[in-house]
Amino acid sequence: MNTSSSTQALPSFSGARILVVGGAGFVGSNLVHRLLADGPEQIVVVDNLLSADKVNVPDDPRIKFVEAPITDDKVLRDLPQNLDIAFHLACYHGNQSSIADPIADHDNNTITSLKLFERLKDIKSLKKVVYAAAGCAVAKKTRDEPAATSEDADVELFHDSPYSISKLVGEMYGNYYFRRYKMPFAKARFQNVYGPREILGAGRWRGTPHTVWRNVTPTFIFKALHGEALPLINGGLDGRDFIFVGDLVEGLMRIAAYGNAGEAYNLGSGRETRIRDLATSVNALTGNATPPDIAPARDWDNSGRRFGDPTKSRQTIGFVANTEHQRGLEETVAWTKANLDLIKKTMAQHVDRLPEVAKYL
Repeated sequence: MNTSSSTQALPSFSGARILVVGGAGFVGSNLVHRLLADGPEQIVVVDNLLSADKVNVPDDPRIKFVEAPITDDKVLRDLPQNLDIAFHLACYHGNQSSIADPIADHDNNTITSLKLFERLKDIKSLKKVVYAAAGCAVAKKTRDEPAATSEDADVELFHDSPYSISKLVGEMYGNYYFRRYKMPFAKARFQNVYGPREILGAGRWRGTPHTVWRNVTPTFIFKALHGEALPLINGGLDGRDFIFVGDLVEGLMRIAAYGNAGEAYNLGSGRETRIRDLATSVNALTGNATPPDIAPARDWDNSGRRFGDPTKSRQTIGFVANTEHQRGLEETVAWTKANLDLIKKTMAQHVDRLPEVAKYL
């Protein structure tokens, strides 16, 4: 049974046998690095490097790295039968790529979840299966003043992208395996995660420039460091709930330790930040004096303003996003500066399809 947040210590996974699907990615690698500090017996990392880079995988004897899709039947058969915890973080990144290629999104978001859950249902030692769900998939579509989205919010049947649909289908499949087979499935609904180890251009070409320009925070930071105008889509009026990756990782661990199977938990700051304010902060931190570039709204995106309600997560699993946005941005800027050579290397592999990156190389 869950206890109040005041009595819940940060969980430890000492001696645990852990699976991290998507463990070479941005969130997954941060989770793996944090888990290693706890002294686990083994961490099995499965990642096909579709949107990740192997440099993110720590060189540690406790890690077994499998460079393959989780849909591979041999990979699934070879998973240890004595796993304690499984984190399913793999996805087809992100909205724009899913619009460009819905079939690839289906193959890398929907089929991955179904085949993984079909295998995990037979591993009876599992104490928790934690799924990376998407807060954007349940948030109300509005450009007016937003209300915080709670875990019991109504889910619409009209969505802006195949990515949003497939993340919800993953929840539904997990719910099915929980009810039918008692697989200890819990959902972590991410808000907009930012922080170190999100590498622009990581992985293979996924059909659009967003293979390189992944998410707004790393894109803004990189462009600002090069003195460029930051693109303010819809004039920067849209708003998101930004959560630092270190806080999100702690939330994932708390769900694994304290979350109830069958339930969803919001992992977010509980605050909205307008994109124009994000741009102002990034420009100030990087010394970028170039005025922003005002751009129209994206024709597919009806989710103008949103933020999550972390009340349940705070009260039941002791989760609090402690990193203030400004401090998180400072850490992310510092990491970006220290890893510019790595970032430019991953960007360079897409120069034939996206010639604009040549100016940075």
